Amino acid sequence: MKQKTKGKVKTKPTIFVSIASYRDPELIPTLLDMIKEAKHPERLRIGVCWQDDENTQPFLDAGMTLVDSLQHEGVPVFYFQYQKAAIELLSFHYFASQGACWARHSVELHYKQEDYFLQIDSHCRFVPHWDTEMITMLEGLRGQSKYPVLSSYPPGYTPGNDEARTKYVSRLIFRGFNNEKILGLSSTPFESTTPRRCGYLAAGFVFADGHFVTKVPNDPQIFFLGEEIAMAARAFTHGYDMWSPSHILLWHFYSRKDHPKVWGDHNNQAKKEGAVDKAWWERDKTSKMRVLSVLNASDDECDLGPYRLGNVRSLQEFQYRIGVDFREQKVHPDVFSTEKINWFDELPTDHNQWLLQLRCINEKLLQIPKEELDLTRTDIAWWHVGVYSTQNTPLMVKQYTPEEMRKQLRDVDEKMVELNIRFITINHSPVNNIRICPYSTQEGWGQVVEKPW
Repeated sequence: MKQKTKGKVKTKPTIFVSIASYRDPELIPTLLDMIKEAKHPERLRIGVCWQDDENTQPFLDAGMTLVDSLQHEGVPVFYFQYQKAAIELLSFHYFASQGACWARHSVELHYKQEDYFLQIDSHCRFVPHWDTEMITMLEGLRGQSKYPVLSSYPPGYTPGNDEARTKYVSRLIFRGFNNEKILGLSSTPFESTTPRRCGYLAAGFVFADGHFVTKVPNDPQIFFLGEEIAMAARAFTHGYDMWSPSHILLWHFYSRKDHPKVWGDHNNQAKKEGAVDKAWWERDKTSKMRVLSVLNASDDECDLGPYRLGNVRSLQEFQYRIGVDFREQKVHPDVFSTEKINWFDELPTDHNQWLLQLRCINEKLLQIPKEELDLTRTDIAWWHVGVYSTQNTPLMVKQYTPEEMRKQLRDVDEKMVELNIRFITINHSPVNNIRICPYSTQEGWGQVVEKPW
């Protein structure tokens, strides 16, 4: 693989790998698999923000060789080597953690002008020769983009002796806005022989030129939620173009239900006992303000410092390209159509006309006790599900047959079910409540179940 950089031909391109790991038992298996499957492990320099118990013995037990250790600005750094790959372990006790982006930022400070940059989570598996596969795919996009970026939610795997691995690729799509006006992402499978243009970025897999680290560094004050849309906007406005990989490059472990999380450790009790200086939600509050400030979705401005938008392209163009208005929380109809468009090739010719096309997506995941819905009745003709405004105006009304209603409901546990309610309006409506009621041809309307929106 040859890469032209500043007039020189590089025959041995290097990759700087950034991994944020919080008390993750999958970290060592991830490192071992990454290095084993690399075609050129000697060209990898892997930086890990290791937020754990400061015991390095498991790395030695896994066969890694400790080459050196030192203090870097008060942080212990352990230098390991394994199969010719270099690993730099930045050691923090997990109570010292300040969130996912802080961890990623800590690693980025150790970047040394490698040719490529890979950001992943600490629970991944890799295809054979993933390093050359990623480089080849990225370089294949140079004719269409000066600064391409590969990013997506990788297909899933489940750890174990016989690991189950998903066999399809997906592209990032709009999921919705949460109650704090922050855009969330989802994904949908696709098939293509070439990467597909995308406006979004997934924090758990980013592959780009090495200078991405210096142009779009992680904001250490963004805790977790919102990091992906904020970084996507910053990357785009700095001139980077995101693409969804056309074939599998790595896998990601998604469920992790029993694994420790920072919000479980950094709670109010831990703060009260002096183990942490801030509870997780305090950092999260500041974080969300910064995300909204980046997207110009709030009048409360933050001093973003070096983590602001770029000046190569505008935020408005980014919104045109993904079909989203951050401030008004509206989206283009094609975003939630069957095609689930996540990138618009054509820019609108009239801004006001574009605004008129946008719509509001209203969505709520409602939990209902099973005892309130008698789904065993055989005389029900249909179920009424309605959403009403504060003036009792119907905003959404649907009728489901008993079979359709059962398909709409998902078991949470033995006592609860979930109903996902989603509807479109031209403007934001003052939603007040939800009413669910069965209708029997023999007895008429049954008991109404009413829930607040």
